[in-house]
Amino acid sequence: MGKRKQGFNWEARHNKKVIIDNSATQKIQVDETLLSNSDGYGAGEDVVLPSKKRKTVVVAEPRPRKKALTKKQRRQLEGVIERKKKKEKRAELLEALSKVQVPESELKLMTSTHDMHHKKSKAKSSQSQLAVGEPTARSVNIIKGANRKPKNFQPVPSESESSDCEITSSEEEEEADPEVQESPTEVQEVEQAGQTTDEVKTQVSPSDTKKESSLVPVEKKAAYPSLLSQLKGGVVVERNEHIQAARVKLPILGEEQQIIETISENMVTIICGETGSGKTTQVPQFLYEAGYTSGGYLIGITEPRRVAAMSMSKRVAEELGLTQDDVSYQIRYEGNTTAKTCIKFMTDGVLLKEIQKDFLLGKYRAVIIDEAHERSVYTDVLIGLLSRIVSLRHKKGNPLKLIIMSATLRVEDFRDNKMLFPEPPPVLKIDSRQFPVTVHFNKRTPEDYLTETFRKVCKIHRQLPAGGILIFVTGKQEVHTLCRKLQRTFPSTKPKPDEDAPEEKPTNEKEAPLAREKPATLDEKLPTIELNSYSALPMDEQAELIGEQNDLDIEDESEGSDAEEDIKSDKVFDYEQRQADRQLPLHVLPLYSLLNTKRQALVFERPPEGCRLCVVSTNVAETSLTIPNIKYVVDSGKTKNKFYDKVTGVSTFRVTFTSQASANQRAGRSGRTAPGHCYRIYSSSVFNDEFEKFSAPEIVSRPVDDLILQMNSMGIEKVINFPFPTPPSDESLLAAQDLLIKLGALKVTKGRFRRAITDKVSTQITDLGKTMALFPVAPRYARMLALAHQKDLLEYIIAIVSACSVQELFVEDSLNSALEDGDMSKMAARINKQKTQWAGRGQSLLTGDAMVYLKASGAAEFAGGTPAFCELNGLRFKAISEVRKLRVQLTNIVNSVLPSAQICVDPKMSPPTEIQAKLIRQIMLVGLADRVARLNVVPNDAEPDVKKKMRNSYQTTLINDYCYIHPSSVLYKKNPEYVVYQDIMEANDKVYLRGVIAIEPDWLPIYAAERCTFSPPLDNPPPKYVGRLGTVKCHMASTFGPHLWQLPVVELDYPEKVEKYRYFAMAVLDGNAFKRMRKLVPKYLASPSIMTKSWARLQPRTESILKALYSCKICSRENLKKKWIDNPNYLLSEILEWLPESEHDEVKLKWPPIKLPVAEEDT
Repeated sequence: MGKRKQGFNWEARHNKKVIIDNSATQKIQVDETLLSNSDGYGAGEDVVLPSKKRKTVVVAEPRPRKKALTKKQRRQLEGVIERKKKKEKRAELLEALSKVQVPESELKLMTSTHDMHHKKSKAKSSQSQLAVGEPTARSVNIIKGANRKPKNFQPVPSESESSDCEITSSEEEEEADPEVQESPTEVQEVEQAGQTTDEVKTQVSPSDTKKESSLVPVEKKAAYPSLLSQLKGGVVVERNEHIQAARVKLPILGEEQQIIETISENMVTIICGETGSGKTTQVPQFLYEAGYTSGGYLIGITEPRRVAAMSMSKRVAEELGLTQDDVSYQIRYEGNTTAKTCIKFMTDGVLLKEIQKDFLLGKYRAVIIDEAHERSVYTDVLIGLLSRIVSLRHKKGNPLKLIIMSATLRVEDFRDNKMLFPEPPPVLKIDSRQFPVTVHFNKRTPEDYLTETFRKVCKIHRQLPAGGILIFVTGKQEVHTLCRKLQRTFPSTKPKPDEDAPEEKPTNEKEAPLAREKPATLDEKLPTIELNSYSALPMDEQAELIGEQNDLDIEDESEGSDAEEDIKSDKVFDYEQRQADRQLPLHVLPLYSLLNTKRQALVFERPPEGCRLCVVSTNVAETSLTIPNIKYVVDSGKTKNKFYDKVTGVSTFRVTFTSQASANQRAGRSGRTAPGHCYRIYSSSVFNDEFEKFSAPEIVSRPVDDLILQMNSMGIEKVINFPFPTPPSDESLLAAQDLLIKLGALKVTKGRFRRAITDKVSTQITDLGKTMALFPVAPRYARMLALAHQKDLLEYIIAIVSACSVQELFVEDSLNSALEDGDMSKMAARINKQKTQWAGRGQSLLTGDAMVYLKASGAAEFAGGTPAFCELNGLRFKAISEVRKLRVQLTNIVNSVLPSAQICVDPKMSPPTEIQAKLIRQIMLVGLADRVARLNVVPNDAEPDVKKKMRNSYQTTLINDYCYIHPSSVLYKKNPEYVVYQDIMEANDKVYLRGVIAIEPDWLPIYAAERCTFSPPLDNPPPKYVGRLGTVKCHMASTFGPHLWQLPVVELDYPEKVEKYRYFAMAVLDGNAFKRMRKLVPKYLASPSIMTKSWARLQPRTESILKALYSCKICSRENLKKKWIDNPNYLLSEILEWLPESEHDEVKLKWPPIKLPVAEEDT
């Protein structure tokens, strides 16, 4: 009732304001005599008013309501209250600071950071010391807020006082410049518009503006007081003016003090800075100047690429004014480190090898992991190892600083991984030196991206101003295809006048392209377009822009100008258009990782005069190198990645969308030297919805068997517990451990292997595995090297393994795009002829591609490995150089492990003989036992389509699809019954076997026994003791692999069963094992042959000798001889049971039946 009671008669309880209209009443005139009646009561009854109802108006008074604050107003109010509280405490804070403030007289005696690093400024400051108490000018930070004029700033024209600035960029900036004196608002507007001056190339955020405006005037002071208080002392570096001017322009230099203090206060620091921020060259210098090399310690920097390690060491040494003895590098095959080295650049694998020798890295004070965003396998392993090493060094009181540097902001895998770093490390963000880049998306995403890329490049070259073009495609085949089309469309050299050219000139001037006027320079040929007012829409969507250009009429090319392969066809371009395009020369260059070094260097040279540079590249140009004068980037949005099937082992190259981070890296290539444009051949919706934010780490897309072997060699047995930034899948770990166990490198300590990952059962490395871990090759190749020593084939196997470890030894898949089709076919024929000649005949031919690799590397070594020889024989010069370096390294490792080997890289190494070639095939089978394929037999009643697919096809042990030998193999169409292969890949909807070697089926039970299923020993022929081998042999049938391929019956060692000991006991008794025992055979109480009878256990004498052999696991002649050397009376009592007592004394005198103490055969 409470609520209803409140609403009862609410109109009456609500006091309304009523206005009554009395205008009609006021018009009535009343007789006053009537009102003056003295009769008293009822005197006014004679006055009668009109009966008309008066009008009333009700005025509703609004109730005052208090309006609630919004979230924004509430935050503003809280901010006001917070500022008031800070103002109240400001007096106390200033009073506390004044107690610890350095006196002004001491400040004038200190030297600024710039003066410590700059020789000239240091001399100036020493000559112009200011008097105590004399007013000084406020310092200005050039890196952040250079163009902002702070409050109460009084410019001092004196040169001596201007040299007291904390940081200066160059001599030009020290002079008076009207642009530097702009107001803060004008500078902010210019920065927001994306305009960057030549002096200052970093943008300032609003937060930086507030910080800069609230700075307290700073005098000269010692750099990094918090760091120097902990270290022994910094190192003063004197640099020349040119280097210092270049350093000051780097954005990271303004964050030097923050970086050093963060590194000093934390064990691990993450630095994120885009390419061009200067982190790779400057952070090692910061640490060097802060004293991290004092006491003989080293600063280590890891690079994922050998070229980067070599070039960066040279650059840092030049900037520090040191020699290569002080700043050195160490890569896989070479290095220049000395005892004086204090800064060491190296690859990831080099530091990993050092950790194997010295786990705590005692000689390092700081380790920098550069380019961590690439997430290579060894980078991830290094970060996991160093996360534990840093903690152990900290506990020992000798801290090691770990700095992880990345070009992207993908730091969650490092920062938020509690298993890697229990306490999240601090992250420092460094701005990049980047000019504004305008990104243009396509309206829709075409399926034929290569054709659309060609169209886009043609439009850019015809319509836009001068500037280099960088095109991103997926692989070298697309690079050559696009280069060929562009070169045919826009020749780099102007052709001679054509006699067949029409003499008429166009009647309409607008119809004549601008290029027909043959201007002198490229700038005159191309229209001038103001980039500041350029539309951000793609060119395909701006048809009106084409019509607005003066003297320019672009014909529609959508009818198929780029859909046809032959650009010169008259159906695609008419004669006039082709002549116009020939007047627009384009300098087209390819770029990919397998391209030779000389051709790669061409992209850094200036193009011919009057030509525009156009580079067609793979993703190698994303971060690895910076091409100068690139203004336009055409991004296909595609990349070709190698996908590895963890179960089947099939490698497939697939063209997929790249990641958003890679796309942004590509776009940034156009903003390195000037504002640029990026044209993306895909829509914005595809970019946002289908592009991954970051590329997948390498560790999840490749086999990890080599990684597991290296980690086990370092004592890390439980790999599942290792702190990977991104752990590999359980399937990858299982496949890797399975391979290593079957290669003999690992053994399971407990539990079943298939549950090793889930149950966290560890493995243990064997002696063979420790030897295999010494070789910097795949474990299967390391197993071949270990076995080659037993067969005396080390030189041959080292050459084969070196060639197999290098990708694409021949150039048949990457022929020069400048060659015509006829020349390419001739070159391919010449290469195939040379490979056939190297393959030879007989056993050499059956060795297949391995023999070709062996003879190719041997011939190149004999000829000196010159580029001319490589070009003549179809070899890649870079690959041959890599093979030779790896041969030298493997040879040195073998000589260090086996000093008795005494091998070398012999340029006159003779080809292997027939017997040696057969042994090489068997050794290759041992390492590639999991990669066996069998030729399919085509049934007669099969359908025609099935027969066509099965013809020349193979079946592997891992997949059921039809596989074919790759056409580049010398065994192509030779069709051996059984083969092993180095790699299996899928291309053009077919699965191909590469690196093929023919094997014999009866080798599989011998050299791949762990992958065979054997039958019980056959009775016919019966088992027997082989005196030459000193063991018991038997014949068994077997099947191979999961498909149960039936193998021939072969003679093998008798399995480890009781029957094996029976046959060996019979061999000992009848004298087949030891000839001295033959004298006792006539004296035996029973025939030795009863040892193998089914009723033998009924005889006590047979059981006694069987128990003696089985208990000691002795079933071979060598083992029994060793046992007799240790215990001469072994088996004496058991043998006496077979003899009469009259012979016992004589046997005791002559026992054992071998010569003692030397274990030699008595034959």
